[in-house]
Amino acid sequence: MLSIAKKMFGSENERKLKKMRPLVAQINDLEPKFEKLTDEALKAQTDIFRQRFKDGETLDDLLPEAFAVVREAAKRTLEQRHYDVQLIGGISLHRGDIAEMRTGEGKTLVATLAVYLNALNGLGVHVITVNDYLASRDAEWMSEIYSFLGMTTGCIVHGLSDAERKAAYNCDITYGTNNEFGFDYLRDNMKYSLDAMAQRGHIFCIIDEIDSILIDEARTPLIISGPTDDRSEFYRLMDALIPLIDEDGYDVDEKSRSATFNEAGTEQIEALLTERDMLEGESLYDVENVTVVHHINQALKAHKIFHVNKDYIVKDDKVVLIDEFTGRMMDGRRLSEGLHQAIEAKENVEIQPENVTLASVTFQNYFRLYDKLAGMTGTALTEASEFHETYKLDVLEIPTNRPIMRIDDDDVIYRTEIEKFNAIVDEIRECQTKGQPMLVGTVSIEKSEKLSQYLTEKGIEHRVLNARYHEQEAAIVAQAGVPGSVTIATNMAGRGTDIQLGGNLDMRLEQEAPAGETPHQKAKREEKTKDEISVLKKQALDAGGLYVLATERHESRRIDNQLRGRTGRQGDPGRSKFYISTEDDLMRIFGGERLKNMMGKIGWEEGESLTSRFMSKAVERAQSRVEARNFDIRKNLLKYDDVMNDQRKAIFEQRLEFMTDDHVSDVIEDMRHGVCESLIGKYVPRKAYAEQWDIEGLTTKTREILALDLPVSDWAAEEGIADEEMLERMKNSADTMFSNLSEPLGKEQVQSIEKQVLLQVIDENWREHLKQLDSLKQVVGMRGYAQRDPLNEFKSEAFTLFDKLLNNLREGVTQNMSRLLVQVMMQNQQRQQMEEQAAKAAPARAPRGPQDMLSGMSLDRSDEPSGSIDDLDPKLLEGLSRNAPCPCGSGRKVKHCHGNVRRV
Repeated sequence: MLSIAKKMFGSENERKLKKMRPLVAQINDLEPKFEKLTDEALKAQTDIFRQRFKDGETLDDLLPEAFAVVREAAKRTLEQRHYDVQLIGGISLHRGDIAEMRTGEGKTLVATLAVYLNALNGLGVHVITVNDYLASRDAEWMSEIYSFLGMTTGCIVHGLSDAERKAAYNCDITYGTNNEFGFDYLRDNMKYSLDAMAQRGHIFCIIDEIDSILIDEARTPLIISGPTDDRSEFYRLMDALIPLIDEDGYDVDEKSRSATFNEAGTEQIEALLTERDMLEGESLYDVENVTVVHHINQALKAHKIFHVNKDYIVKDDKVVLIDEFTGRMMDGRRLSEGLHQAIEAKENVEIQPENVTLASVTFQNYFRLYDKLAGMTGTALTEASEFHETYKLDVLEIPTNRPIMRIDDDDVIYRTEIEKFNAIVDEIRECQTKGQPMLVGTVSIEKSEKLSQYLTEKGIEHRVLNARYHEQEAAIVAQAGVPGSVTIATNMAGRGTDIQLGGNLDMRLEQEAPAGETPHQKAKREEKTKDEISVLKKQALDAGGLYVLATERHESRRIDNQLRGRTGRQGDPGRSKFYISTEDDLMRIFGGERLKNMMGKIGWEEGESLTSRFMSKAVERAQSRVEARNFDIRKNLLKYDDVMNDQRKAIFEQRLEFMTDDHVSDVIEDMRHGVCESLIGKYVPRKAYAEQWDIEGLTTKTREILALDLPVSDWAAEEGIADEEMLERMKNSADTMFSNLSEPLGKEQVQSIEKQVLLQVIDENWREHLKQLDSLKQVVGMRGYAQRDPLNEFKSEAFTLFDKLLNNLREGVTQNMSRLLVQVMMQNQQRQQMEEQAAKAAPARAPRGPQDMLSGMSLDRSDEPSGSIDDLDPKLLEGLSRNAPCPCGSGRKVKHCHGNVRRV
């Protein structure tokens, strides 16, 4: 019935496309109108659109004319005209959908339509790419259109200064990578003034290769961290134990990528640790050995789960992680919980210290900050349900500009990897002989180099593209369409460079440019190169177009589809085929051994292959299972981060509000009163008898936090006094002391100190809170053994910790303000005396600002007074009332503190 309904009414995707056709026709009808305009008149349309938007028209109202203007600007600057299907893609982006467009359909150009339209409101548009190269390339390339129409373009890449970042974000359009945007958000929420913040809001964002960023990378949160103590020798000791453990002492599960010690292995470890005098208590699992257990498990995982040239490479004496989906190096990215240090110990490179989290956010929760989110990719339909569930994004499949002529062959399965490689070599040699360009895809650096060595031994010329040759990426990919060329590439997700049959003109002109070439010589060489490429393209087309040969299946179907999508560009002929062996990782994990044994039993001859749609479907089912598992990991990560995200938003929003406010005196006062209420509530509980009051504890805490030496015991001795009366007296005493200390400093100086202290204490407590949440997240899973939901337990305890955080904030701000005001007052008095003495010899030095004063002070919660009888200048007591707070900072009155010195 569903099939019949689709035939009668069309699929949902077709119905959406049908509704967009009239809008495309309207844009096409406007083309002659804007073709007649001069460059100046076309540029002036931007100001006209902006004024119409201010006058009340919506962006939807402006869409047809704005798209027509962008199309005309692209024709005049880039000599490229948006196809009708590209207009459809632009409409879907503006409406906040994901445009699935095949490779070579011009997604970069499509984005300019929605970017220009949404930048008319002046609030800024962000365009996210997967790496710095693409961000710089796209920003420079597309800025020709934007600048032609009077808009500014910025680009955020690694290594920019704060001023450069702010300037880029202030542009109408800002390009950059997901990591840079996410880290800038975290850094902004660690700044101490609005002027220092780079980003100016999250209004509209377009993500290129959205599946790579929001799906593949979403398992790893962004973390800004600071170093902890160096424990290099400890990691090396743990690493040295692993080779001593028998193979039957641990269990490895490649499906879940986990490795654990069994009973036999645990006994061996205990014996080894006892020999080295590293075991405390009788058992490895005594509480004293929790750190040792954690790191010995991480060392095991480093040896048995993480493999060099697959999961990471060693470069410049550093362990650099490899992105499993794109094959690129992830500089600066490190594994947490000591795992990266365990790998560094295994590879015998310099061990970097572990880090403590200062701020963190997941990609899911960062990109959900945007009012409107859209994206582009060649492969999104397989993850459509996750996009809708997590981000409320719908996928629209955009038809190709020309019919696809690519031939997708069924998978070919061999019994062993050697047999598969022999067949691949024969296929490559045959295609190279007839002049067909080939792109050979592998899943890891290790496999690409293994195949490269195999081809070299067979005398087949080829080029290799993997993380080791990252700098040569654009040049290698650009020339992969030359007849007879063989290019081995580790994954092809998000490469951003099309493979053009015959070769890439711009790349050849750049590489072959001689020194001192005149413009006339360049034009002549360009014409000659064009003719050569035209001939080469015809040869490649006659040979069947680009042949994509994949050496094994990736665990994600999208990566396979992206590899396939490299051929058949813009209606060109092409071919794709996957070669698989039962020894491949995916096949081996999901039952390949059984298939291999079956082949052996039925007398399968060496070199014989199996081609079956049933087997191809079975492989796809295995991929679906891996994708489902990864989805569960991301969903679980998001559930826990949602709890943290609510708290993060509350803290960041409150912090921003404090930075925005001119003064925060009312907040400081509320916190001070809150501390008083908390102290009275704890030590003088409501409805408790006077005999049950903890007067000594209240006196000590009042002196420690409020810097006040109150006659609490005298109050308690009064007949009929209640907790409300004591609270009121405490509040009044604290307010009076604060007012007396603040008055000599001046209102402006006190306000600046208040804001600085408030922000510093928030940051200090938030970092401690993150550390506690990280620890809680690591152990809360054990609650499942008690039949309790770990997520609910995490929510409950996280709420308790957050309540504790708020209480610590009140106490910390109140305590530090009292002590800092005393110190500032004392410094001012001492400096004034020194200046008076030096006035006769030299002009007085300009007074320091509050930030200078704060910089030399510590937000210390020590209970010690800041002065002593020995070091206090007696002149500071002159003119002070005996009931005034003592300038030493003890919180006592003069008569009870240093005032006694005068009477002695």
